[in-house]
Amino acid sequence: MLSRVDLSTKQPQCLVLAPTRELAKQIAGVASVMGAFLEDKGLTIAEAIPQNLPPRGQPLQGQIVVGTPGTVMDLIQRRRQLDVRAMKVLTLDEADNMLDMQGMGDQCKRVKVMLPPSVQVVLFSATFPAQVLDFAALFAPKANQITLEVEKLTVKGIKQMYLDCNSDEDKYNALVKFYGLMTIASSIIFVHRRDTAAEIERRMTAEGHKVASLTGALEGAQRDDVFNRFRSGEAKVLITTNVLARGIDVQTVTMVINYDIPETLSHQPDYETYLHRIGRTGRFGRTGAALSFVHDKRSWMQLMDICKHFGVEPTKLDTTDWDQVEKMLKNIMKNARNAVPGGGGDGKGSTAGPEEGMAD
Repeated sequence: MLSRVDLSTKQPQCLVLAPTRELAKQIAGVASVMGAFLEDKGLTIAEAIPQNLPPRGQPLQGQIVVGTPGTVMDLIQRRRQLDVRAMKVLTLDEADNMLDMQGMGDQCKRVKVMLPPSVQVVLFSATFPAQVLDFAALFAPKANQITLEVEKLTVKGIKQMYLDCNSDEDKYNALVKFYGLMTIASSIIFVHRRDTAAEIERRMTAEGHKVASLTGALEGAQRDDVFNRFRSGEAKVLITTNVLARGIDVQTVTMVINYDIPETLSHQPDYETYLHRIGRTGRFGRTGAALSFVHDKRSWMQLMDICKHFGVEPTKLDTTDWDQVEKMLKNIMKNARNAVPGGGGDGKGSTAGPEEGMAD
């Protein structure tokens, strides 16, 4: 996109849509860094997210606009603050997630219809399930596709482990014990429900851990504050639902915990969400680990199905011998650091967030 914009005008020419405000802000930040040497020539990156909008009646100006579908649609259609007549490129990040969600998929389609017919459509995601591919084919007809085999999607730099707990309550006891053993730079705990996130936050805070909780229940400014606390290191543990499963890159994250195994609405194992979740660690050549909790037959079968799907064998941690667990974890992290090119955290080596793409 940086090579496509006409810097002689501030008229919007490239539009990027992302499913969450956190990811939209991150993309805008990355675009600003990559385009730093174009700023003195007139490059402007505009954010189309709530709390970052211009006053009513004032147009949103910037050659590249990054935002969420609902806000962008509102800026074009109702507020009439986003001029799309010069748009050249429409990019959807985490396209499978947006096209698979009924409301967001509809918003993306409506935004596309408002753009010039000649606009190039580019779809990016680490995963494209079959049902989403059908929708994507309609959204971007005759697109060129770049894909990876499923077996190549899981991240070699991430050691995948699991804890077999006796009950749902025992999961929390194991979680606290685990954090008492390990010194972890930053970690993310994924749960199904908002009330679970709130309860874990309350109990871990009482135990003296620096934690924060981010779910869809928070307003935009609150979400920004929580995420900034985590990114800055003020909070070492972030407890969240799938709202942050995709795209977010915090360099200090070395551990992802699936407190609840990701599942679909029909309680089937959710392969794509698992991949996106564990991809929050071990990014760009860094080391990382993913720990999943199972506590009954269903969660056990779901995890085994996911591992079979991606062709991985998770390591079982024995909760009857926590001294051995501590030794094993330290050894795992040491081996992972030696195994991954650029694993010292210098940002070099293979990327841990595999992407598939479609472009018309």
